[in-house]
Amino acid sequence: MSLIIDFHVHASLYYAWYPHLIEWMQPVLPTDAKTFIDGTLTPDGARKFFKEESGLDYCVALAEQSPITAGIMTNDATIELCRAIDFFIPFASINPHLVAEPVKELERCVLDLGFKGLKLLPPYQGFYPNERTVYSLYAKAEELGIPVMFHTGSSVFAGSRLKFGDPLFIDDVAVDFPDLVIVMSHSGRGFWYDAAFFLAGHHENVYMEVAGLPPQSLPKYFPDLEQNADKIIFGSDWPSIPHIKKNIETIRKLPISESAKQKILGDNAARILGLNTEVEQR
Repeated sequence: MSLIIDFHVHASLYYAWYPHLIEWMQPVLPTDAKTFIDGTLTPDGARKFFKEESGLDYCVALAEQSPITAGIMTNDATIELCRAIDFFIPFASINPHLVAEPVKELERCVLDLGFKGLKLLPPYQGFYPNERTVYSLYAKAEELGIPVMFHTGSSVFAGSRLKFGDPLFIDDVAVDFPDLVIVMSHSGRGFWYDAAFFLAGHHENVYMEVAGLPPQSLPKYFPDLEQNADKIIFGSDWPSIPHIKKNIETIRKLPISESAKQKILGDNAARILGLNTEVEQR
């Protein structure tokens, strides 16, 4: 049986979220936000929700360093949480405007703390992905052999600047760092679906991730969806998208081949993360 992997889980406890985000999420949550978020982000709660109820084998768990827009869940707090939940795969967050030595922080996160990837949020953190000031961070990530995720596309959160979310800026990064694995979170959501799809097909190590997109709409956003099946990754955007099992079931009903569905739901992510694509027992 093949793995099912959620590549986009915000591993931020309730205290780390700004009030306006909680208000925005609350209508879709099954209970009050604090109970749902903090109750799920425990060893027992995570196993029950993500594994038993949602059918996942692994989750990529994201730290958050976005003080202007979303909140802060530090790398140290995130790794402590992930150490208690053995199927969480931790990705660090580094805000180049907040950290004096981003490269040293990335080395600390990966070599000392055990993070497996890096998440950057240009629209929330206020920089273009192709700015030379962050190139040393990409060089270190490439050297360490870890993937880098970029938030691409729109955001409804106050303080976000959409101009930084254009996937086209990632083209420079992919050209200048050809061995760096790049994941475009949200696949250019809203303005730039075509650009994200083209870049994923054009560059060997550039992938699309579909967190936050209605899975039933993927064929509309990407009419040639199956053409890029090797480069598309499932993600939920939990907790703002709590119905993970429903989204997985919807992808399984899409008018594409079974092999393409499995690549999207797990095989592509497993390859990036260095996991065996088969699981003996869920």
